[in-house]
Amino acid sequence: MKQIGMKSPKQFILVIIVIAAILAVVLGSMFYPDPRQNYTEKTESITVGYSPFEQTALLWIAEDQHFFSRNGLNVTLRKYDTGVGSLDGMLNGEADITVGVTEFPTIGRAFQKERIRTIGTLAKIEQIYLVGRKDRGIENVSDLKGKRVGTTLRTIAHFYLGRFLELHGMNMQDITLVDVKTPAEWVNAVANGDIDAIATAQPYANSAKERLGANAVVWPAQGSQPIFGLIVSTDEWITNHPELVNRFLKSLAQAEEYAIRNPAEAKAIVQKRLNLDAAYMETVWSQNQYSLSLDQSLILTMEDEARWMIKNNLTTEKAVPNFMDYIYVDGLEAIKPESVNIIR
Repeated sequence: MKQIGMKSPKQFILVIIVIAAILAVVLGSMFYPDPRQNYTEKTESITVGYSPFEQTALLWIAEDQHFFSRNGLNVTLRKYDTGVGSLDGMLNGEADITVGVTEFPTIGRAFQKERIRTIGTLAKIEQIYLVGRKDRGIENVSDLKGKRVGTTLRTIAHFYLGRFLELHGMNMQDITLVDVKTPAEWVNAVANGDIDAIATAQPYANSAKERLGANAVVWPAQGSQPIFGLIVSTDEWITNHPELVNRFLKSLAQAEEYAIRNPAEAKAIVQKRLNLDAAYMETVWSQNQYSLSLDQSLILTMEDEARWMIKNNLTTEKAVPNFMDYIYVDGLEAIKPESVNIIR
């Protein structure tokens, strides 16, 4: 009988490589199922509120790549000017979930005993800047004293304006605080001279800077503390729809994986959806973190901001809430357990 064998070491190595490649494909399909695989059970409809800021990046990737529909979700999107607006809309029954709202207005609702829960963080970002007019005598931070400074009250920009002033030896009483409510106003109010400075989020801070040109002075307001873009729903909706929470989180987890594997395509999706220029999109992508998580830093940040609210009389409450009562961990533990790092 003729013996069959390898004719050369090179052939042997080639066979090993082929076998390894086949195993990688098989194992990959077992542990990382193709996100394009359609959901076979009943499709459910949900309404998602959002405000058009960069922390919603995973939402747009999931929508563009049809991850929601492939996980059995028919998602209707409802736009709000601010995260506060999207949170209020959800509490008014206009949406089931709100995406991208920051921790500050969520803390305000906790003080008001609203039964809401954060089901995940989908971004940690830097986006709040202070833009002032040089022709109003603003060259240094101390020049803000006595000036008309705008921001949207009850938002994260409100908090960071106050914190920025405190870090420079001032407080809210040293300025005339003006409530500026809409994205168009954030830019126009300071560009037209109705106010002397604005504390606001990107990309609107950039727009104000461009309108003012050489007349602009700009400071980053956050320091080293990130803003958390949250996924929030009500206790009642979560209790009645735990499977939909899981499907929604799974869709965002797939969007995160897509962004890791296809960064150029992911950036293009977000840039187009939020109408950002390419240079700014590169900055956003490099300085921010887009991933699902629930970690202890969120709790610590919320406690810090809650103390600031009490100190500045933005609530009648005197004690910091137990924010674990406002976190729902079961969904993310089921979908991405390694991303949950909260002390309980």
